[in-house]
Amino acid sequence: MAQKRSYESSSDKAPQFLPPINRTMRTLDKSFFKTEVPLVVIKLGNPAFISKFARQFQKYILQQPGVGHVVYLNDKTQGGLVNSSSENASADKKPEKGILLSQQYSDPEQAQRELSPVFKEILDQTTIDFMPYTLRLGYDYWKSEEILAAVLPEELLNEIPCGFTIVGHVAHLNIRDQYLPYKAMIGQVVLDKNPKIRTVVNKLDAIDTVFRTFAMEVLAGDHDFMVEQSESNCRFRFDFSKVYWNSRLHTEHDRLISKFQKGEAVCDVFAGVGPFAVPAGKKEALVFANDLNPESHKYLVDNIKLNKVETFVKPFCRDGRTFIYDAVTELVDFAEQNPTLTPPRKGRGSRSNPPPQPEPITVPKYYSHYVMNLPDSATDFLDSYIGLYSDPALRTRVFGSDKPEDVKLPQIHVHCFHKHEPHQPEPTEEVVFENLRQRVSGKLNHEMALDQLYIHNVRKVAPTKTMHCISFTLPLEVALAAKN
Repeated sequence: MAQKRSYESSSDKAPQFLPPINRTMRTLDKSFFKTEVPLVVIKLGNPAFISKFARQFQKYILQQPGVGHVVYLNDKTQGGLVNSSSENASADKKPEKGILLSQQYSDPEQAQRELSPVFKEILDQTTIDFMPYTLRLGYDYWKSEEILAAVLPEELLNEIPCGFTIVGHVAHLNIRDQYLPYKAMIGQVVLDKNPKIRTVVNKLDAIDTVFRTFAMEVLAGDHDFMVEQSESNCRFRFDFSKVYWNSRLHTEHDRLISKFQKGEAVCDVFAGVGPFAVPAGKKEALVFANDLNPESHKYLVDNIKLNKVETFVKPFCRDGRTFIYDAVTELVDFAEQNPTLTPPRKGRGSRSNPPPQPEPITVPKYYSHYVMNLPDSATDFLDSYIGLYSDPALRTRVFGSDKPEDVKLPQIHVHCFHKHEPHQPEPTEEVVFENLRQRVSGKLNHEMALDQLYIHNVRKVAPTKTMHCISFTLPLEVALAAKN
């Protein structure tokens, strides 16, 4: 009795083009995945009619993903078993071509009886031979989800775990518990079906709230975590096992980077390996970039050099809470010591005719933006902004006056998660926004109105968990309040 193929309805292939099933397999056996599909091939007496025939009678021709309908024929075996390759074609004669008919035709005589009247216009101009043809398919033909659908238990076919995030040459999977007994096969299939992947890993635990790293195991491929990733017209190198990187956030990175202007100062509180800081430096914004993780800081320094933005991006390795306040004074110190920054020359030029020297950029004494990309706990650091400019002497150094009306207030961009209980219905946008408003107000010790916040929905992290970015102008009352 044939085994049930519950995944056929989701496939774009006819049933006979799906792989054979073995639900007892625990170690991937590629040799198992072989099948032969009996078809009918037609050979036109005049090969010049092949293109015309294919256009005119398209509905009678094989239309299966990954299988071409024009094949080479073997003169030595005409009328018998014919392979889809031309390896056995006569060496001293140009191989002949044939056209595969739709999979509904497997008997040449039946196909000839039914289709000769349909092909009458072509038959009046050339002969047509109907011949058997066996299409041989193997492991390389099928997609990863088709292979996994043939080996996983029936009850696990609804959400086949073949999706992953790519970081350099590493494919990162989050395999659910029920699929863990099959993780080795899943990893090997992902590796085989994606030529650019050399390492397949599975996340083992939740992200660490301090350094944002997670334990992982290699399912297939090389034990090599040193990757290179391109994003925002920059290159990033790092050890994926020791730092935080999420390729799904590239749109969010670009969204915020677009807000940073040339000549502005940006304070990146949880900079990681530099996905915000390095591209901002390329835009010639001055960035003070900080991360507590020594490994992240190490690769941040490397990426600053790799992208030649040392002039504009300054790395730090400190606790985020103290960095928010201390960086204010350090920016003033830097601006007083370096009133202007001269961007590096752009373009190659020549020794006798170098590219023009760019205009110097005045170094600002205050930040236009603070970026807080630590969604699990960033809102807990918002109280660090209380009293940011409470010192009159500091205000005078920064703004040339201690008058409150002369203070230039920064934009705060804080990432956070919103979660709801699994047994509860998903909350409305109004409920989510009110929850986030109260969270920000409580941490700032200042009541924020909803229209003072711009809340951007970044991505759905899990069915009950959503990532947001809350942007707002730091209220003057908060900046001038007594320091905590």
